[in-house]
Amino acid sequence: MSVEENILEWKRLAEMDLVTAQRIFELHRPMPHEIICFHSQQAAEKILKCFLVHNSIMPPKTHDLQQLVDMCAEIESTFNTLDKEAELLSEYGVLPRYPTELELEELDSETALKYADKIYEFVNGFVFH
Repeated sequence: MSVEENILEWKRLAEMDLVTAQRIFELHRPMPHEIICFHSQQAAEKILKCFLVHNSIMPPKTHDLQQLVDMCAEIESTFNTLDKEAELLSEYGVLPRYPTELELEELDSETALKYADKIYEFVNGFVFH
């Protein structure tokens, strides 16, 4: 796979997660907040990794969005504006997928989608301008 194909594949996977989270939010009742939040986190993770690949950096195998944002900020300092979103979404990388005390509500799903969309659009502006 060429570098360009790899970049496009990261974007495709990120978009697939984001669209999945959005459609589940819109259509599924009762709303599975854990799944929406998980796919939102995954969308943000994959688009951040897309930016790293775009800048010739092999992304680490991590679900820690803050680590990814920090790596991106070493290339483009404005990525630091995504710290709040990265911190919240990172919680949804693994926790909602297993039995836990984490109780999510519709506001959590709305916020996760909003933050994932913000990160997606932010990165998109740098990679696919």
